[in-house]
Order: sequence, then structure tokens, then C-alpha cells
Amino acid sequence: MIENDTDAAVAAAAKAGDEAAFSGLVERHRRELQVHCYRMLGSYDEAEDQVQETFLRAWRRRETYQAKASFRAWLYRIATNACLDFLDATTRKLPTLDLPVAEDSDLAPRPAVAVPWLQPYPDHLLESVADKDGEPDAVAVARETIELAFLAAIQHLPVRTRAVLILRDVLGWSAKEAASLLETTPASVNSALQRGRTELKEHLPARRAEWRPATAASADERAIVRRYMTAVVECDEDALAELLRDDVRCSHQAGAGGWMGPDPAWYGGLAEVLEGWAPALRGPDALDFAMRLTSANGQHAVASYIRWPSEGREFHAFALDVLSIMDGKVAEVVNFVPGVFPSFGLPMTLPADAERVG
Repeated sequence: MIENDTDAAVAAAAKAGDEAAFSGLVERHRRELQVHCYRMLGSYDEAEDQVQETFLRAWRRRETYQAKASFRAWLYRIATNACLDFLDATTRKLPTLDLPVAEDSDLAPRPAVAVPWLQPYPDHLLESVADKDGEPDAVAVARETIELAFLAAIQHLPVRTRAVLILRDVLGWSAKEAASLLETTPASVNSALQRGRTELKEHLPARRAEWRPATAASADERAIVRRYMTAVVECDEDALAELLRDDVRCSHQAGAGGWMGPDPAWYGGLAEVLEGWAPALRGPDALDFAMRLTSANGQHAVASYIRWPSEGREFHAFALDVLSIMDGKVAEVVNFVPGVFPSFGLPMTLPADAERVG
């Protein structure tokens, strides 16, 4: 239901064709709709496109809005269908990976980069949603994790099963509401939900009995990340060895290029990870790094910049690393291409005299 008379009047004006009223109303829900589309699609860029598509469809079909339902729920209906239409028209293929981990591991069976289209989500864009404590749009973020492990896991679900699971378990919609949106029956929704929950467990860490909401990072974790950044900048392999778990895993997306190569890669174990990083840290070809702290998907993240020591010029965007801190050490590093920097408000270059750790 519309929450108050003022909202009802604005919704009525929007339905009647008042563009200013319509824009003001839909903008209230932009970020939570973007998060919803992001869960459906796994891509920050594609989510933003589908939010725009949602607003266009909503304006064109504004006469279909019925005041007996909330404007917010109406927008979610449109956004979900926009995502479903996009996915129906898009060919996507998940690669087959052979990456065994211990049955009780903290890490997911497959690294996040096993989903080629996955992009990180900037935490600063979540603040305007999560700060609305007690409001429905805050629940869309707070009730369910937006960690990379979860986002990657749900991409393995069939499209409509994914939609059911997000509507029911993340947004808290009833089976009847979800069935109405998806034009099916409550029984079908409940059946899809059970299948989705079962399949999802196969792609989440074994120890993760429940999806837990993101929590504020501790001062100890921030200190670990700072030490990690300093160790990389100083090419200090001994310091890195102390900061990484014995079963640490590192992975990077396709298209990274440079010393990491153009193809996706994933490798695990302390010795193997350090050896994989060695070309950037050792010898005459070791890189000059500059690091900037940020956060993504409720996790610590580090933006790295590089330059060749012989050049001495400005630093260029290299990668965005999303870190998982467990048991006081870095357990996983997920590396994304620098094309994601603009969404985080990060520059693509830093001056030659920039602070190396910031």
C-alpha cells in the first residue's frame, strides 16, 4: 500500500503524466532497484542499464499502476521483468572449473571469476539504501548478503529460479506476490524456491549454514588490509607470507592482461600464490605499485596502480582486488579489471609523486 497521503498524491500525479512527480518518485528507489538488478544479473554495468530500462518502461506504462499496490512493488515487478527479458535475449556460458577445496572450507567451491560477467559493487552506493534503517529498501540490503560469494553463487541458478529465490528469500515477498509477478502459481514458486535453495548450497562455502548480513569491518581487519597494501608496495614477500592464509586463493578475470595474462586464472595455496605474484615483485622487472583503499560488496577492496620503474612517470590503473579476511589473515583475493574503477570514483591514473599507500 502507499504509505501515506502525500505519497499517494505524488503517485497519482505521476500516473497522470506529471514528469517531475514521476522522476522524484522513481529516484527514491534507484539504488535499491540497482541492487536488485545487480543480484539478478551479476554485472554492475548491466544492472544500471536495466534500471534505466525499468524507468522507461514505468513511464510508458504508468497508467497500469494501481494504487492498491505500493509504487515500490510495482517498480520491482517492472525491474524483474526487464532483467528476465535481458537474460532471455543474452547468451551466457559458465566455464567448467576443477578446483577442489576441503569440504569444510571457508571458501566457495568456485572462485567468483568463474562467473565471467561478474563485477564488484561499490559500497559507497549502498550507503543511501542501508542508512534507511527499518524502511523496506534498507531490508533489501540488510537482510541478505551482497558478498561476492553469494552473487557468484546465484548466477549458477536457472534464471527464473534465481528470480524466485531473490524475491522470496532476499526481498521477503510471499509466494502469492512472487507468483503474480512471474505469472505462475504459488505452488510453482514454492517448488522453484526449494530447488533454488538446494542448488545454491552447492555453490556456497560448506561452512556457511546461513546467509549472513554484511557487518562493519573491524579495526583489526582494516589494519591487516593496510599491512597487505604496504607489503605489496614494498614488494615484501616475507610480509605477504605472514598475512596470507596457508590455503589462500587468488583469482583474476579474463582481460586483465599484463603479467597476469589475458585469460581468467585461479590458483590456491600460499606457495603457489606467492609464486604467481613473483613476476611483479621480484628482480629488475618488479613493478612500482601504488594502492588505494576502498570497499566492495561489503568487503575490503584495494585499487592498485602500477608503473615500470624505468619509466618514472604516472601510475596507471591496474586492478581492483576484493579481499576476504578470515581468522586474521587474507583468505582470498579476487582481482577485477581496471574498467570498474570509474564506478568506485577512482581515477585511472595517479601522478608520479603520489602517496604509495592511501
